[in-house]
Amino acid sequence: MKTKLTLTVNKSIIEAAKRKAESQGVSLSQMFEEIFETMGTNQIKTEPQRAAERLINRLEKYESISTGRQKTNQRTC
Repeated sequence: MKTKLTLTVNKSIIEAAKRKAESQGVSLSQMFEEIFETMGTNQIKTEPQRAAERLINRLEKYESISTGRQKTNQRTC
């Protein structure tokens, strides 16, 4: 079932999105759906989750700089 959605977005973003959708030969609605279908709901993060991830990344960079070591383990959020 399709449902109409209204978004408030910066005009330049809307224009860029429309050009991108047109270049891919799809509607803006279809492109929006495809982005979220491909991304999956597990990858949609809240602002606090994104902030925590940025902080962790900065701390990891700081640790590797201060100790001279490269991180070998990978973390997933």
